[in-house]
Amino acid sequence: MYEDYYRFSAKPFQLNPDPRFFFGSKGHKRAMAYRNLFRQLESHNLVAAQLVSTQLDAEDTLRSVAASFGLEHEGLTKSALLKNLEDFLAAAARQGKRALLVVDEAQNLTPRAVEELRMLSNFQTSERSLIQTFLLGQPEFRGILQSPDMQQLRQRVVASYHLGPLDADETRGYIEHRLRTVGWHGTPGFDDEAFAELHRFTGGIPRRLNTTCDRLLLFGFLEEKNHFGEAEVAEVIADLKNEVAHQDFNGTTGVNNHAQTVGVLNNEDSARLAQRIDQVERSVNRILPIVRKILYTVSERHAAADGDASSDNPDTTH
Repeated sequence: MYEDYYRFSAKPFQLNPDPRFFFGSKGHKRAMAYRNLFRQLESHNLVAAQLVSTQLDAEDTLRSVAASFGLEHEGLTKSALLKNLEDFLAAAARQGKRALLVVDEAQNLTPRAVEELRMLSNFQTSERSLIQTFLLGQPEFRGILQSPDMQQLRQRVVASYHLGPLDADETRGYIEHRLRTVGWHGTPGFDDEAFAELHRFTGGIPRRLNTTCDRLLLFGFLEEKNHFGEAEVAEVIADLKNEVAHQDFNGTTGVNNHAQTVGVLNNEDSARLAQRIDQVERSVNRILPIVRKILYTVSERHAAADGDASSDNPDTTH
């Protein structure tokens, strides 16, 4: 939507992973080294598979692992799946090959699914495990690993690395890098205070930066702004905070639990209700310009298409 307005070749702050936007901060370079580890190993000595869809139950996780290694998995029982995996891994070991399973978005795994992956490490020879598993996840996965029921998994972790947030200078570099990747040449511009406010609000976490900067550019498109300062960033942040604000006042019902006898809101409740109504109005006022611009753009395109069709049709009466 705002890409055309700012003459970008694509959206610079999309959440989907895209190697074009890789930013080499100190932490990201080390994380990339971990991700590229199995690529640097001799291919004839490595059997690698990647598991991406991790929002699965325990048994479906095993099926996905088997499928990732190219093994039969449809309609098999759990015991048959495990037998196929063990036979495959043992055969690879006899050929002098190492098996590596890379699990992305590991924070989405259920505890039972994580346990199933841990149990795969029980497949071993007298010397070593038949498979090594490399778990990649968002920051919340760190909390999952620290939970009491993950003790056995932690005992088998050989190495771990936590990718920390960007500092203030890296935050600015990250934003400018992603903008330049899509053809940015200084428009829209950013004040130093704008970068500082973005870092303060997001804590330097890339996903939060992407979400906030995407909304900032949308705001700039709607308000036809070509420069962002602290005030513009603060306004977008206020809108984001309002959208995730609690819907209730003092409870899940939206009514003060201590003022239910006659169903009348006291002054404090009235003030909260007025604030909530104001928040809704602000959200509506943000949505309406988007709808208008979309409708206007669509109608313009249709008009242009109709004009082209008329000019190309010799039978059209003018």
